[in-house]
Parts: sequence; structure tokens; C-alpha cells
Amino acid sequence: MNSEQVRQAYASVAELYIELFGTSQQVHADDLAFIGRHLAGRPGTVLDLGCGPGHITGYLRSLGVDASGIDMVPEFIAHARATHPDGVYQLGSLENLDVANHSIAGILAWYSLIHLPPHDLDGVLATFRRAMAPGGTVVLGLFDGDEVAAFDHKVVTAYRWPVDEISERLTRAGFTEVERLRRPSDGTHRPLAAIAAVATEG
Repeated sequence: MNSEQVRQAYASVAELYIELFGTSQQVHADDLAFIGRHLAGRPGTVLDLGCGPGHITGYLRSLGVDASGIDMVPEFIAHARATHPDGVYQLGSLENLDVANHSIAGILAWYSLIHLPPHDLDGVLATFRRAMAPGGTVVLGLFDGDEVAAFDHKVVTAYRWPVDEISERLTRAGFTEVERLRRPSDGTHRPLAAIAAVATEG
């Protein structure tokens, strides 16, 4: 599964996706609190990578965060710019992050790594670390599972990950986990998890 296939898959359902998930009110309160706890109240730029319709970028901005959204789906960026005109939203890819080294205070990748082939994850986390200022925070949202495994996501193939393995890969990339959140399946949603980690010095 390459990024162009993922982009096309989301572009084909963009209108429905925006309707179902496009406001912060449609995000679980525990998730918003987790995101805010780790990314608000700090100076510097926070990137919302795979920002989709821009709703969580907008939420962060409402908390006073200098948050910018990046997504590879033009329909999402157009919606984000129209709905949140005070924010900065750009077309781009989390795999080719066009920012200066050590220039970013925080990165949110909220369910935006789920379609990444597992062998590409370490490279992306290394890119995050390169971009991150010392002490910067990365927050990831993911599908939780006992092993790394593909499944049929409603839009396009996605992967679930054990949280411990994500934590280990973050450590290898130069981050230290500071908190995790796990939510078991409720019959409607698959098991979900979030993890926050801080860039280690050096």
C-alpha cells in the first residue's frame, strides 16, 4: 500500500469522512484531553500530520497552540482552510516532512500512521525526531492489537500495533514514552490506543 493509493482512497470518500469525523465534537473527550495535555501550553509550532478536515488542529489552536495541519488529500485541506480560516493548512506528506531540523515543538499523528506499511514506521519516526526540538512531544493515535497485523479498514488497508512495540520503536528513534491511553473495543470501535513521548536530549 503506497501513499498515493491511500490519498486516492481518502479523496474518494472525503465528503462522507468529513461528515462523520470532521468536528472535534466527534472526537472522544478522553482523546481530546490526552492531546491537549501533551501538546498545549508550550511555545513553538505543533504539526498535525494527516490532519484530515483540520478539526483537531482547530481544537489545538483553540487552546492557544501554534498548530498547523498537513495532509496529502486536497479535499481535506480545502475543507480545513474554509472551516478554520485562522489556521495554516498545507498539502504535504508525513514521510517527506519539509521542515528544518529540530524546529518543531510537537507532532500529532492521530491515526495517520495506521496505513503505513510496518517496515516504513521506523523511518517516519526518525523523520519526526529529526524535526523535533529538544524536549518536544510526539502524540500518536493507533489501533491496538496483540501483534502487528493488517486489517480491512473502511477506507483502505490499515495496521494494528501492540502499544509496547510502538513504545520500543519510539525509544529507538530517540523518544521516551511519558503516557499511554488504551480503550478496549466497545462493540462499535476496535481497540484503540494513544501514546505520548518526549524527544530525548542529544
